[in-house]
Amino acid sequence: MSSQTPVPAGFRGVAGNIGIKDPKDDFFAVVSEVPAHVSAVFTRSRFAGPSVTLSRRCAADGRARGVAVIARNANVATGRIGDDHAREVQERVARAAGVAPEEILVASTGVIGRPYPIEKVRSYLDALPTDFPPADLDRAAAAMMTTDTRPKAASARIGKATLTGIAKGVGMIEPDMATMLAWFFTDAELEQPVLDEVFRRVVDRTFNALSIDTDTSTSDSAAIFANGLAGSVDVAGFEEALYEVALKLVRMIASDGEGASKLIEVRVSGARDDAQAKRVAKAVVNSPLVKTAVHGADPNWGRVVMAVGKCSDETDILPSRVRVHFGDVETYPAEATEEVLERAARYLRGGEVVIGVDLGIAGGGFTAYGCDLTEGYIRINADYTT
Repeated sequence: MSSQTPVPAGFRGVAGNIGIKDPKDDFFAVVSEVPAHVSAVFTRSRFAGPSVTLSRRCAADGRARGVAVIARNANVATGRIGDDHAREVQERVARAAGVAPEEILVASTGVIGRPYPIEKVRSYLDALPTDFPPADLDRAAAAMMTTDTRPKAASARIGKATLTGIAKGVGMIEPDMATMLAWFFTDAELEQPVLDEVFRRVVDRTFNALSIDTDTSTSDSAAIFANGLAGSVDVAGFEEALYEVALKLVRMIASDGEGASKLIEVRVSGARDDAQAKRVAKAVVNSPLVKTAVHGADPNWGRVVMAVGKCSDETDILPSRVRVHFGDVETYPAEATEEVLERAARYLRGGEVVIGVDLGIAGGGFTAYGCDLTEGYIRINADYTT
């Protein structure tokens, strides 16, 4: 296997087709040659799948070697048989990789409510090589796609260390922890408590700032594996690199949202604090009326102030203090002349749209990421299981 995306030292992997739905790859596993620290976050959905509950337990001690992912079947709401199947995947991958089962996280993504075609899964996993080749992270990123139109990978260097992240997800995205599926691999050496603090801070600023359709997946999982083979790194520099890689993945996910034609950024400033700014930004980016206006390049700033106004518990938000921009075009409280609206409409015709909202209260800020709402989203999800 060979990967154009850089692979950190010591990570080996396999990818291939189990045959769940079509001839494309639908499985991968990436495992560190040596023990690694892990930090992981998972969905808080009450219908979290067996893969999530199993992986949550395995990551609890901060140690894990890697992850195995099956696509096109979420293995969610499948009862005890789903639990048994998730453990079986974990055990068979661990056996092939020569590690303990509890060192392998498991993830699944796809249709809810259907057990794995377990005989196909067993047959494929039993034929895995016992000596994994160097990981191909580009192929791994492609193998976990469902309705994604393209794989998502990004990488950075921190001194002698390499950090690479891969992700999937274009729908059922309103993370309540981290994201759809996202995996980060690094040969940097960091103590587990430090790794955990850094990862959770970055997740809050990136994946938890993302929303496609307000729906939280039952399978959301994100983790970072650090095996230390490249030696120690500057922690601040590592956090900056992790943020940059995660943000690239977030922007890829948002721009590839189901049926999407435009990436939307909602930048809220002047809030009481960052938490208030996040609530307002999410209200705007999640509004179907805002999303459809952006799709149609309609400079209807009234939909933005409507979305801000829905935050009715935020009693310190006063209309007299609020400012709204499309790009650098102020639409409120500036007089909405024909010239202003035409400038805003021209801006909205672009592929990336920034909506600015200044609350005029204090110094809090937050940026949320999403996409427009199109007929394509409806078509994809109306026919998802058929």
